[in-house]
Amino acid sequence: MPTASHAPESARINLRTSPEAKALIERAAALMGTTVSGFMLQNAYEAARRVVADNDTIMLSQRDFEAFIAACENPQEPTEALRALMARR
Repeated sequence: MPTASHAPESARINLRTSPEAKALIERAAALMGTTVSGFMLQNAYEAARRVVADNDTIMLSQRDFEAFIAACENPQEPTEALRALMARR
């Protein structure tokens, strides 16, 4: 994971929170032996990575995967409508 200390450039993210949330985050950071910034960056980065991966990943059943592979290996002839669409600039 990239961090500000290893990156040639850094960008700032500011946020506001309740005193209770701040105290809990500070306690969690201390328990992890890191700074609040390090704790928040690590956890936000991992959460963002999961969200993006979930968005970019398609899960198929075995049956659907086999149908997809078969369609890729044996594509249908293009229809006239598809040919017309592809001919457009």
